[in-house]
Amino acid sequence: MSRSTVLDQEFGQFDDDSLRIVAEAQLRNYGSFMEEYASQLRDIEDALDDRVAETWDFTLDPIALQCIPYEQTSLLSLICTDNKVFNKVITVLSALCCEINTLKYEAETKFYPAVLFYGEGVKAGSDSDGDAQILMGRMISTLQELYCFVTRCYDVAKNTVQQLSALHCGVKNSSSMLDVTQVHFLPMFEHLAELLKILITLDEVIGGHTILKEHWTLYKRMLKSVHHNPTKFGFTEESLKPFERLILQLEMALFEGNIFSNCVDGRFDDMSRGAHVSKNSTLAEEMAHVIKTLFSFIEPMIGEPTETDQRFKFVGLCGLYVLYIRLYQTSDKKLFRQFWDSFRRVPGIQLTGNVMWFPNQFLTKMLPKMMNTLDRKAKLIVSSAKTQWLNTRTVNLLKDAQTMKARANVWMIQMESHFQSSGTVLENLDKRCLLFRQGLFIARSINHMVTSIMNMHMYENRAMTKSLVIQLCGLIELLKAVQMTFHRRTMLIAQSVNHIAQRLSFLALVSLGAAKKRIVSDKRYSDKRLDVLSAIVLAETALNGPNTKERKLIIDLALCMATRMRSFKEDELSQLSAILKRLSDISCLQEVLRSACDTSFLYWHRVIFPTYVANLFENAVDVYKIKYMFSALQDCFLPLMSTRHVDDHTELLDKFNEEICADFHQSLVEPLCTAIETELRLDIHHHEYQLDNRNPFSVGLKDLTVFLKIKPIKFYGRFLDIKAAVERYLDTTFYNLTTVALHDWKKYSEMRHVATQKYGLQLTESHLPSQTLEQGLDVLEIMRNIQVFVSKYSYNLNNQIFVERTSNNKHLNTINIRHVANSIRTHGTGIMNTTVNFTFQFLKQKFFIFSQFLFDEHIKSKLIKDWRFFRENHAETDQKYPYDRADKFNKGIRKLGVSADGLSYLDRFRMLITEIGNAMGYIRMIRSGGLHCCSSAIRFIPDLDDIISFEECCRDESLPSETESSARTLDRVVESMVKNFSEGTEYFKMLVNVFAPEFRDQKHIHLKNFFMIIPPLTVNFVENSISCKEKMNKKNKQDALFTDDGFAMGVAYILKLLDQYNEFDSLHWFQSVLTRYKGDKEAARKQAARGSSDEKLSQTMSLTTKRLDTYQQEFNLLYYSLRSARIFFRADQTAEEEKDETKAKAEEGASDTGATQGATGATQGATAAVASVQSEVPGVAPPPPPSDGPPPPPPPPSAPAPPPPPATQSAPPAAAASEDGGGRNSLLAAIRNAGGAGKAGLKKSSERKVQQKKKKKETSSGSGGGGGDLMSDLASMLTMRRRGIAGSGGAGNS
Repeated sequence: MSRSTVLDQEFGQFDDDSLRIVAEAQLRNYGSFMEEYASQLRDIEDALDDRVAETWDFTLDPIALQCIPYEQTSLLSLICTDNKVFNKVITVLSALCCEINTLKYEAETKFYPAVLFYGEGVKAGSDSDGDAQILMGRMISTLQELYCFVTRCYDVAKNTVQQLSALHCGVKNSSSMLDVTQVHFLPMFEHLAELLKILITLDEVIGGHTILKEHWTLYKRMLKSVHHNPTKFGFTEESLKPFERLILQLEMALFEGNIFSNCVDGRFDDMSRGAHVSKNSTLAEEMAHVIKTLFSFIEPMIGEPTETDQRFKFVGLCGLYVLYIRLYQTSDKKLFRQFWDSFRRVPGIQLTGNVMWFPNQFLTKMLPKMMNTLDRKAKLIVSSAKTQWLNTRTVNLLKDAQTMKARANVWMIQMESHFQSSGTVLENLDKRCLLFRQGLFIARSINHMVTSIMNMHMYENRAMTKSLVIQLCGLIELLKAVQMTFHRRTMLIAQSVNHIAQRLSFLALVSLGAAKKRIVSDKRYSDKRLDVLSAIVLAETALNGPNTKERKLIIDLALCMATRMRSFKEDELSQLSAILKRLSDISCLQEVLRSACDTSFLYWHRVIFPTYVANLFENAVDVYKIKYMFSALQDCFLPLMSTRHVDDHTELLDKFNEEICADFHQSLVEPLCTAIETELRLDIHHHEYQLDNRNPFSVGLKDLTVFLKIKPIKFYGRFLDIKAAVERYLDTTFYNLTTVALHDWKKYSEMRHVATQKYGLQLTESHLPSQTLEQGLDVLEIMRNIQVFVSKYSYNLNNQIFVERTSNNKHLNTINIRHVANSIRTHGTGIMNTTVNFTFQFLKQKFFIFSQFLFDEHIKSKLIKDWRFFRENHAETDQKYPYDRADKFNKGIRKLGVSADGLSYLDRFRMLITEIGNAMGYIRMIRSGGLHCCSSAIRFIPDLDDIISFEECCRDESLPSETESSARTLDRVVESMVKNFSEGTEYFKMLVNVFAPEFRDQKHIHLKNFFMIIPPLTVNFVENSISCKEKMNKKNKQDALFTDDGFAMGVAYILKLLDQYNEFDSLHWFQSVLTRYKGDKEAARKQAARGSSDEKLSQTMSLTTKRLDTYQQEFNLLYYSLRSARIFFRADQTAEEEKDETKAKAEEGASDTGATQGATGATQGATAAVASVQSEVPGVAPPPPPSDGPPPPPPPPSAPAPPPPPATQSAPPAAAASEDGGGRNSLLAAIRNAGGAGKAGLKKSSERKVQQKKKKKETSSGSGGGGGDLMSDLASMLTMRRRGIAGSGGAGNS
């Protein structure tokens, strides 16, 4: 073994605790993971946990736990003892009771709602269109099924009575008969009464349904018309007869109100079977005994706190009593009086829905002979008993409701606390059993109270007061709260129910065991003792299994037989009855609870919902309870699904859903949205306006946040989210109002923040422009009203924006390039040419007025006089047009007259020129907006110089013709965009070329003196501008302005049209203005120095100096604006130079078209580069403000003015001046000394620019032709992009 191997083994055996460290680290990580996971689970548990104050919706539960047991064993297997006769009797009776239970379930789930909801969802007044016949035609099959159902009920009732008659026949000691002496089968009579109640309910439902009977009458009339002419409808008389017989059977069986009467008046005797029911005195005695016994059990419980379903059993008991009277024609006046006086406890009983049953009316109709046993007072008191009972209930409702709420609250607290183990298991089970039954008692009491009061008001045609409605709705909320408490404890209840049932079964078995032991201990044999023992054994067998309905029924029937021969003591029997009653309630707890908390009757009283919701909003107390009301309304959907008169029951469901949601939005959501919006406005504006006191300590304020904290309510497939609805409303309102008044955008933004801070609302920003109109004022509107636009808006040259002059709003509207680009993007680029055409028509009208003004004799004579003065005295005035003459012209023209608003003719002329300049500024903005729009669209094209033809690509790939056609269209679109972006349109040049020939024509010679009116125009403009700007700081801002560059734009445009740039420059007007104001300020300074001791004089001189500075600043601004505006119209060239340049371009284009296109952009950009060239030329400075140096002499008026050199053209008049007479004269002298333009090698500007373009193109082609220099290609692409962005007309672009 090598030394290295040994070292490795020794090193591996070395314990450095590394494994322990790693294990501890992993354990720590695992521990932290478990802690974090447990924390997450706790958060999820807390989020899913419901509190007592919250509600729920069953539809949100993914899993429902059903605790109702169902029997899987047949009755024959359950009823199995050694006593065969006893087995047969119990089996027959149990089968009849089960059949009656089945009929009851079918009636409640199928026929009651189908008939009760007939006609719902049908528009009123649609019977004439045949809708009634259609609806009834859909119901015929249901009515036929109902007819079969009623017939089946008759058969079951007849069989039940005959079976009871066979048992109570009076025959004793028969081996084939069961001795039932002293045996009272109360369950059988209870089920028979339940069957009769079904028939009574059908009578009341059909008899009180006026729409159903009206439609039935119309349907019979239609059938009668078909009967007279069956061939017209495709029938034969023979085929129609069976259907007519069916209609007749339905009429007699269902619509005559004799469903119950036909049953009790039927023939129960069957001679073939030996059933003599009507002559069975034993059965008569048994029925009388049973009726009295049941009456003593049922009637005292009606209206008591522990009442469950006793009032419903009372209806069947009355039916059983009528059957007894009709069957045996007895007249027990005392028993009849007891039934008659039952109205004192409850005058009416709700059968189903809104159907009420009144026992006195029923007895009067069914037992007219028994009415003779009553005195007149007993009859009269009934009529007033309903009103008295209703008044008493209404008055005491507030007290009763408070008592009921107190009971329910105590019970809910106990339900929350008693599930904790606080004693022995048996004690806990007994407490829980008691709590469950108390909850059922409370739910039943609330249900009976609400349904009785609501339905009694409807039958009495009495309107419910608002306070009554609120109290009733509070009870409905309480009813659903009870149901919610059961639902929350479903898991614990499911565990407890089985344990409680086992304990109760055990207690019952103990009682039965004691009785059985007592019977067995007696050694004397008899058939009665055998029957009793068989009954006890059968009851024990049934109790040893699950607590199904069938087993409970068998137990009840067996105990009827087991109570003979004093097998049970009195206390044992009462205790056993109480145990079995509790066992029955616990076993069917969910079913009984669902029936007790059923609020489907609200469908017929849904008119109270808007009142309830409105009151909820007014008080804002316990608003979370609205979910209880929606849960109650949710119960209305189940019976609506059983309707048969419509093709699809979802129509009714949707209409009911929409109606409830509409009431909810109208009564709660909309007022809440309005209230929150009002509160937000008051919070924002309470500092600006004097509002009412909003101190919450002195003035009560409603807390609206409680409504926003309500969780979304699920109601028939839709979620009603109050918070989301408010957010949607505020978003919509703020957006719409912001679009109407954009100046309020800041206020609405503040309201959004307040809504977030105060109410927790997450509102969406409107993303509307702040302080701009975007597309508010469209280009089309401006184009159609161009004359109004140029007069109502002022132009800013530098920012290229139009500002509204005056407005009734708080803010002024503006128009800029982005607005124009948006409009062009909306309407297309074709609108640009249309706009120029409209502007051309507008300029034609304005130039006509312009020509008339200058043609006026007064104006023309003054201009000629001033020009003659300046020409003759230019040496004395130092080559400057005197300021005094311009000021005199401005003031003197007012002598010609002023308008009603105080404007002179010169003011009107200034405004005319300003409107012309505004029109030109608008044209400039249109072109800039078009380039902006094209640049936004063309950015998706990667290379403007190398554009791929999509049509050729599709043709190479052999794509379908449709694709090739689409590619051809795309190529045209791309080509159009590139052309518009690269070349553009020189609208300024177009408008100059179209008007210039006419302006320069000899027939318009009166326009040649226009340049002489510019000085007084500028004086007039400056005075007006200062006046308007001073109004900006005043409260009354009428005619206030801060910019009006349209005047400078108009002057520059007209000078270009008249080719009078040189003539105007010869006046050196702005230099004269500068000299004037410098002199005035110097004189004011000297005067102030002489009177420095005089304080008033010093103040006056200070104000004078400030005033002079203001005027000088305004003239400087006008000078800069005018010089800037002249750039747009190529002020560096005269008309002759432009002609020469155009001619040179044409010659070059004939030789090389491509070179011409390349030179176009450079020619356009040459003028823009003049300023930069000037700054690089030695001795030539950039354009400063005008100086007061000596200017050059003006040119003679008869000879055309010589073109000034480019270096001095864009500079102020004194830019090139020198001490020896001015730079202009020196430059001209140098040119003459060199031998003129030809010998000196000087060229015209047009020729020089063409040569520069050629040279540049040759340089570019030379550098790019050697194999694709990347930097050269990039430079050429950037140059083309800059041309596109700047436009084709370099000097005419903004």
